[in-house]
Amino acid sequence: MQATKKFWSGIAIGVLGIVLFSSKAVMVKLAYKYQVDAISILLLRMLFSFPFYVVIAIVYRNKVEGAILRHKDYAWVVFFGFVGYYLASYFDFVGLTYIKASLERIILFLYPTIVILLNRIFLKQAISKIQAIAIGLTYVGIIIAFSDEVNVSGTDAYLGGFFILLSAITYASYLVGSGWLIPKFGVIKFTAYAMLVSCFCVFIHYGFIGKMDLFGFAWEVYLLGFLIAVFATVIPSFLVSLSIKMISSSNFAIVAGIGPISTIILASIFLNESLTLLQFFGALIVIGGIVFMSIKSRKKD
Repeated sequence: MQATKKFWSGIAIGVLGIVLFSSKAVMVKLAYKYQVDAISILLLRMLFSFPFYVVIAIVYRNKVEGAILRHKDYAWVVFFGFVGYYLASYFDFVGLTYIKASLERIILFLYPTIVILLNRIFLKQAISKIQAIAIGLTYVGIIIAFSDEVNVSGTDAYLGGFFILLSAITYASYLVGSGWLIPKFGVIKFTAYAMLVSCFCVFIHYGFIGKMDLFGFAWEVYLLGFLIAVFATVIPSFLVSLSIKMISSSNFAIVAGIGPISTIILASIFLNESLTLLQFFGALIVIGGIVFMSIKSRKKD
């Protein structure tokens, strides 16, 4: 009974984390209505997130996970913080200037299949028949949804889709490469350190541009930057970690299927976005492929 209660509590926490993460794209699109560019809203996200991750890093700095940390481990944290949280976020924010939030989430949802492909290429891990079918389904769904978007929005959709795909690839690279570091640092400490690296990368990026007035935005932009930082970054990052701990990563991968659907709903409410029938069909194929792969992997485990 206690185990069942814990499982369903983990499901609820995971769903809340996914929905909060999904709100990021919607809030970014809302910010763009106030003539703010991608790096500026990304900077505000990191500025407001920074104090939280500094406190977390300080609190957990002496927590030992049983492994001796070496200088090269910290070097890898810097690298994966750069790739997984800076580049992936930057590509995502740029892509959102060209395509709908709902379509962005569908393309980003490809990252589990990219993880499998990268594991095959670099770690020589075999792809099972089930995984191959799931990968095929997801990419068919993307082609259906995206090709219809080009007909609706024009050729800019190609550029937006390309940046979002880059975001999915860089995030998948982070997941593949950092998997062996997380047990050494612990989830919370590693996440805090990697996010701090990402913050500094964004600060440096903004410093090099140096042409924009950080204090000249509409108040709504600062509010959205704060909401993105707290409710679409910091809080869900720990909710997801807690959910994975309570129900396992395989079960969480199934729960994550709610992500694109929640984005579609939120984008419809706050942005008046709508998917065509063909795009919604493509989205269902993508979600179905990922969930199917996750369920089969769970049974195999």
